[in-house]
Amino acid sequence: MNVYTVGQINAYIKNMFTQDYLLHSVIVSGEVSNLKFHSSGHIYFTLKDDSGILSAVMFRSNAARLRQKLSDGDRIEACGSVNIYERSGSYQLYVTSIKKAGEGAEKEELERLKQKLSEMGVFDPMYKKPVPKYSFRIGVVTSPTGSVIHDIRQVAGRRNPGVEIVLHPAKVQGEGASDTIIAGIRALEKEGVDVIIVGRGGGSDEDLSAFNDEALAMAIFNCAVPIVSAVGHGDDESITDMVADVHVPTPSAAAEITVFLYDDFVRDVNMRTMMLERMMTKHIDDKRGALRQRALRMEALSPASKIRLQRALYQNKAQKLEDLMNRKLDVAKHKVLIYIEKYKALSPLEKIGHGFAAVTDDNGLKVTDITTVNPGDNLRLIMREGVIRATATGIEKRE
Repeated sequence: MNVYTVGQINAYIKNMFTQDYLLHSVIVSGEVSNLKFHSSGHIYFTLKDDSGILSAVMFRSNAARLRQKLSDGDRIEACGSVNIYERSGSYQLYVTSIKKAGEGAEKEELERLKQKLSEMGVFDPMYKKPVPKYSFRIGVVTSPTGSVIHDIRQVAGRRNPGVEIVLHPAKVQGEGASDTIIAGIRALEKEGVDVIIVGRGGGSDEDLSAFNDEALAMAIFNCAVPIVSAVGHGDDESITDMVADVHVPTPSAAAEITVFLYDDFVRDVNMRTMMLERMMTKHIDDKRGALRQRALRMEALSPASKIRLQRALYQNKAQKLEDLMNRKLDVAKHKVLIYIEKYKALSPLEKIGHGFAAVTDDNGLKVTDITTVNPGDNLRLIMREGVIRATATGIEKRE
């Protein structure tokens, strides 16, 4: 009998597993237990049911794509392959994808995701962006062969043929649908559209599962362009509806609120043109008034203005000085007239003018005393009109 090493036996058994094509792709249902999230990113757990247990591992590359939160006690359907781990000599299920078993589990997981996104504030109305009043480029993420794009184009043609509809084709159901929708949103955002419509027709909950994707919700939330959700389905809102800026029931309704009426646009443009003209006229008038005020200030501060001001001040002072001099001259003239009158009263000529005469002898000496005159002396009587020559015939002394 041959002797084999442990490694040889394990390698032989691994080869047997490899040759069994049934074990290459299996779906195993069971309850999760002994769940461990390793720091490497791998997930280790055990699947069990009433008949036994099966070790399982989900490597990091596959775990990163896991959309559902995994917990002990969850009933799941794990897809993968069964093989042996040679080092330990134990076989295990290498899981590539996980689906929670049962409709109730799916709804429970959906509610958990809604709660998580709600706690993050993704649904908060404060983050909702308004749809532009006038959108000239409207992006649409949907199937290129479905009725959604047809309905949108039909409504757009009726309301405003000049609006551009930019279609980004995407899968709207099945595996990878949410990834193509995310790619469409990001591409249209880069193209610079004014608003994005994400839509599809009606369908079952399974058909519409792509619109309950967490990555899609975050792509809509982080998009700078307003997004309108037009996903045809029942009364329950999808996560896409809840996170979108606007939710409408049909693609036609989305076109109605995003495609503006041409006549309304023309009327609004004319009104705004009139308002703009009035605002421009007022602005120009205000600027002209301000310019005049500055011109007046500049003129007031200019050297010529200062010279005129100083000249006016000097002229005013000169006028005041002249008025003061005139007043003083008037006072002086008045005083002179008073003195003249006084001097007139004391003047001999003034007295002579009243019938008196000044008497001198032939030598011109004043005769002020009759004792100095002898009979026969020649005298001169000086009056205002002239001189009278006379001879004293006698002297009479007053008692």
